[in-house]
Amino acid sequence: MKRITAFIVAASLMVAGIAVSGSAGRAITIKGSDTMVILGQRWAEVYMKEHPGIVIQVTGGGSGTGIAALINGTTDICQASRPMKPAEKTKMKERYFTQGTEIPVAKDGMTVYVSESNPVSQLTIEQLRKIYVGEITSWKDLGGPDADINLYGRENNSGTYVFFKDNVLEGEDFAPAVATLPGTASVVNAVSKDPNGIGYGGAAYAKGVKQCAVAVAADSVAYPPTKEMVENGKYPLARDLYWYLRTKPEGDIKKLVDWVLSPSGQAVVTETGYFPVASKATAGK
Repeated sequence: MKRITAFIVAASLMVAGIAVSGSAGRAITIKGSDTMVILGQRWAEVYMKEHPGIVIQVTGGGSGTGIAALINGTTDICQASRPMKPAEKTKMKERYFTQGTEIPVAKDGMTVYVSESNPVSQLTIEQLRKIYVGEITSWKDLGGPDADINLYGRENNSGTYVFFKDNVLEGEDFAPAVATLPGTASVVNAVSKDPNGIGYGGAAYAKGVKQCAVAVAADSVAYPPTKEMVENGKYPLARDLYWYLRTKPEGDIKKLVDWVLSPSGQAVVTETGYFPVASKATAGK
C-alpha cells in the first residue's frame, strides 16, 4: 500500500510538472514536445511502476523549449518532434563540446485534421501549402462546401510547427489568418467543433476529427497516416520522434533509454497511438 501511495504521488507531481526527488536520488527530467508529452508520461508511468524508487518528471512546452532546456542544463532528456537545428547543435557544442546524442524513439504520421462533417477526405501537399499560406481560402476550391477555411496551427516553439513549415510550406510563412494554439489537443478540439476548420498535429491526438489522406502530388495516390503507410514510407508526412541527451546515456538514464527502445517500451508507443521504431537491445554504444 505504501508503494502504491508513493507511485500515485509521484505520478501526480509528474503531470503537474513539479520537480520531486525519488528515494534513489534526483528525478530523471524529460521536457519538450507537446506532441510527445502523452507518450513520455505513459512511458514514465509504466517504467516507474516496474522500477520502484525511480522518479521521472515529464513536462511539455514544445520541442524548441525542450532543446533550450537541454542546452541550459535544466533537463536530462529532451523530447522533440523535429531534428535539432544546426544552430542548436552549435550552441550545444560550445557549451558541452558535443553536439548531443540523438535517439529516434518512435514514429509519427503528422496528421491533417478536418471536421468529421467535411466531405473533403484527401489533399495534396501543394494544396496544403496553398491553404496555409493563404492562397486557397475556400473549401469550394477543394471540392467542399462554399465556405471559408478556418486555419488552426501551433506556436513557433513547436517542433510540429517547424516540421510543417519545412515540409509542407517549403519554408514560406504561415498566413496571418492561422489561429495559433498552445498544443495539439487544442488544435484537435478546435477542429472538432468547427465544420470549416483544418489543423495539423500528431496522429495520436486524432479523436473526434477526420484524418485526411495526403498525396505527394495531384497525380499521386493519397495515403492515410496509418501504421502500415508510415512504416512503409508511403505516407508523405511521416516523421521520427526523438529523445536528445547532452552525452551518451549512462546509469539510470541509459537503463530508461534501453527500456524505451525495447519491445516493452515500444508496446507503449503503439498503445499511445504512435508507431514503433525497430527495437534495440541497448542505446548509446
